[in-house]
Amino acid sequence: MLLMLFNYLISFSQNPVNYVNPFIGTSNFGATNPGAIAPRGMVSVSPFNVAGAPNLPLEKDSRWLSNPYINENTFLTGFSHVNLSGVGCPDLGVILTMPTTGALKTNHLEYGTTYTNEVSKPGYYSVNLSKYNVKTEVTASTRTGVSRYSFPKGQSNILINLGLGLTNEEGAVIKIVSDTEIEGMRNVGSFCYYKPEEAYPVYFVAKFSHPADDFGVWNTPKKTKGIESQWMGYNGKTRLYKQYKKEVIGDSIGSYFTYHFKEPTTVEVKIGVSYVSIENARENLEKETQGLTFDAIYNKTAATWNDLLSKIEVEGGTEDDKTIFYTALYHTLIHPNTLNDINGEYPTMAKRETAKTKGTRFTVFSFWDTYRNLHALMSLVYPKQQSDMVKSMLNIYDESGWLPKWELNATETTTMVGDPAGIILADTYLRGIQDFDIEKAYEAMRKSALQLENNPLRPGIKDYIEKGYLTTTTTKSGSVSTTQEYNITDFAIAQLAKKLNKKQDYELFSKRSITYRNLFDKKFNLLRPKNHDGSWFSPFNPNTGANFEKNLGFIEGNSWQYTFMVSHDIKMLMKLMGGKKQFVKQLDLVFNNKQFDMANEPDINYPFLYNYAKGYEWKTQDRVSSLIKEYFTNKPAGLPGNDDTGTMSAWLIYSMMGIYPSSPAEPNYTITSPHFNKITIHLNPNYYKNDKLIITSNTSKDKNHIKNIRIDGKPYKDYFISHKELVNSRSIEFTLE
Repeated sequence: MLLMLFNYLISFSQNPVNYVNPFIGTSNFGATNPGAIAPRGMVSVSPFNVAGAPNLPLEKDSRWLSNPYINENTFLTGFSHVNLSGVGCPDLGVILTMPTTGALKTNHLEYGTTYTNEVSKPGYYSVNLSKYNVKTEVTASTRTGVSRYSFPKGQSNILINLGLGLTNEEGAVIKIVSDTEIEGMRNVGSFCYYKPEEAYPVYFVAKFSHPADDFGVWNTPKKTKGIESQWMGYNGKTRLYKQYKKEVIGDSIGSYFTYHFKEPTTVEVKIGVSYVSIENARENLEKETQGLTFDAIYNKTAATWNDLLSKIEVEGGTEDDKTIFYTALYHTLIHPNTLNDINGEYPTMAKRETAKTKGTRFTVFSFWDTYRNLHALMSLVYPKQQSDMVKSMLNIYDESGWLPKWELNATETTTMVGDPAGIILADTYLRGIQDFDIEKAYEAMRKSALQLENNPLRPGIKDYIEKGYLTTTTTKSGSVSTTQEYNITDFAIAQLAKKLNKKQDYELFSKRSITYRNLFDKKFNLLRPKNHDGSWFSPFNPNTGANFEKNLGFIEGNSWQYTFMVSHDIKMLMKLMGGKKQFVKQLDLVFNNKQFDMANEPDINYPFLYNYAKGYEWKTQDRVSSLIKEYFTNKPAGLPGNDDTGTMSAWLIYSMMGIYPSSPAEPNYTITSPHFNKITIHLNPNYYKNDKLIITSNTSKDKNHIKNIRIDGKPYKDYFISHKELVNSRSIEFTLE
């Protein structure tokens, strides 16, 4: 019996799901949260501690508002049911439940509480609410959040607050159906406070395991507008409506269920969500959770997490190494997430009409971030998911006439710059994921690259085509970096055109992909903005633009942080800089002068660029290893900054495995030192010939530099490997020294 128990514990501890620490990224602007979510879930149940927290610097830094939870905060006001993870702007964070005891209070500043004993793991979060001594546990299926409240003897209340949220959209409805059921709607949708007039509804149905002794709704008229009234409390007198009034429409509204327990009692609350209708929300709830207990739902979700995380198995390394690795993999499996209901219905892009899908309609496409590495990782490890994401992108094109840029719940937020969707389409196809309509994809990419009028994806396209670059008057900021982004997409179109035997397009877009060269200034050995007449923008300080300082040339960065973002043309950049030694010297200056920003997407490829300079590959190995140690830890602040819907996590996964997709739309990987002794990547046999790839190394604290590489037992001399060769290999063996 003891031996069986021991073997069980060993097996349990080695399950990847047990190495995930969802608290990683909940500090240092990582913008993750420790709430319960199923893989790619529509619903996540997150603790909400950013409303009225005494140490929340609202006016000092708005980035604190992009997430429902911040590790440093100590004042909890509920559990939100639709949330984003790792984004830089606020949205959602709505449909809050809150268990309380004693007299009923509906002002979150009055009923909010400190808390202790937080526990978080994939699909589960629990906490003890100090003021009420109520243990709260939450879990989730794909479209339903489930809460379990352990109440003491006496009066207890369960509140559903539709007034709180991360942004300031107005409009909500709540209706009490019975003493065990509530339904309603809440408007959301002003991501980055953009276009609040285009808010859209999220519907919900809540079912309670115990009938309430008393119930009702409330409505708090607002007397002030703006963020103060939203965050710092209700203004005016709250109107409570008991059983004679079961429905209320307004902004700061909610409902309460009150119980008078004669002994400690546990109540479960299930909340189904839909972006289509209340009827669909109810169907989602019933079909995903009916007849299932809290524990059964959690166990099912945890098993799904474990199965997906097990697609990559790692051995060796420290316990912390495994924790940061599997937490990163966990974070890459949150977004993009599910938009469609269990019956296949979802709101279409642009018109928000109801359509139906046979597969999964994905949403939350943060492409400016994720085109750099996350989608390549999905193609390698989860190709069926990546295929469905591509099909979702093409559905969006059918519905709106354009590929998505930064799509969220069937709305286009137009956040960030460039035209990144085409990069992902090309990269996916070139990596062998080809079960989608490639001609439609190519048509969509080509449209965004050529249409001169009313082109939402490429502002300034006329100057870009005529001059080869955007100027300081073409756009108010980011003329150089936006030119670079267009270049990268044109390179992607060219590579796909070559694959599809479209020779004229290949030549056209190949020429357009290198026009950044017009902005290279040998005086600085860096990229520099140009004016409309072709003269250099002056005065020019290449340091200006760091730390979100606005400048004409670069978006969220400066010349040092963007010049090397031309991975498709590094050999020519090296030549422009004066050769290999000067290239390495200039790249060293980025790191040595603290211009490198690990939290900034244009920079994350920089450590791997030394591999292009023969003889300096050891610098990539040193830089990558050092960055992992400095920025990725098993702590709440264990991400370098905003996870950007899994982009920073994808960087870590690749880096720890010893490979990195250094040039989007070129299906290759560059090589560095692995951080584990053995890595097994289980490949999908529907897409790849082999069922797995095993990477081994003798890595240790004292051995970090690559001495030699063997692939399937044969010596390998290069520091780049094609995707095709990688997935067709069975083993890669590193010898480090």
